[in-house]
Amino acid sequence: MDARTFLGMDPVGDDLHWRMEVTPELATPGDFLFGGCGLGAGLVALEAAAGRPTVWATAQYLSYAPTGSVVDVEVTLPAVGGAVTQGRAVARCDGREVLTVNAALGIHRMEIREVWETPPEVPPPADCGPRRAPPAGERSIMTSVDVRLAKGRAFDDLEPGGGSAEVALWARVPGHVDPSAAMLAVFGDYVSGSASQPLGRLVWGRSLDNTLRMVQAAPTEWVLCDIRIHAVVGGYGQGTALLWSEDGTLLATASQSMRLRLMDGDATRPTTEGAPPG
Repeated sequence: MDARTFLGMDPVGDDLHWRMEVTPELATPGDFLFGGCGLGAGLVALEAAAGRPTVWATAQYLSYAPTGSVVDVEVTLPAVGGAVTQGRAVARCDGREVLTVNAALGIHRMEIREVWETPPEVPPPADCGPRRAPPAGERSIMTSVDVRLAKGRAFDDLEPGGGSAEVALWARVPGHVDPSAAMLAVFGDYVSGSASQPLGRLVWGRSLDNTLRMVQAAPTEWVLCDIRIHAVVGGYGQGTALLWSEDGTLLATASQSMRLRLMDGDATRPTTEGAPPG
């Protein structure tokens, strides 16, 4: 399975127009498109249109695409150079813009290959428990992506104060072994769900933006998301993640700004009610 298949992306007439259905497997438990899947969809379309791999991409989330809806993605390539293509993908649902992806795509050959970051020392995926068990019988991004908690506290063990701002998660899509930019965009969106760790309280993080910076692609079944929450002030938070292969290869970095809201009642089902469109 590749990212295009996982996201259900289909071209409409040419490589500049694409369509996807927001299935439960691509949605949050709140029944709207998972932000990382939206960025991933934009990258599938942009890479196909440009014929080049992603170097950098950022998504701005404007509105929600509910489960069962259809999202249309339109690509424009305003600058095509000898080494880099600058592109933009706009996703719409029922005529509304729901997200915009801006990206640079290309390949530049240089002999230097240096990485100064190092992966955290954590147990292998087989020795880590699931981050959160999804409700029985329900389908969402929580069931289509296998996520294991390698460093941090389980949601059921949170206590106010005293938590670490560093979290590590193993993530994979069963049957998917190609860590493309689109799939790494899905895993990078787990930054927003990690703000609960340092706060010691369950919060819902609504992504305002999501940025992916590719380092290199390397085969791996599991991707280690090494997450750091930097600050939570005034209801907004910021965080970053380093994305590693199982053998310690740095694949990409991800970052986010997010709007945070304390969860109460059923913490597994945040909704869009009362949330602003942008």
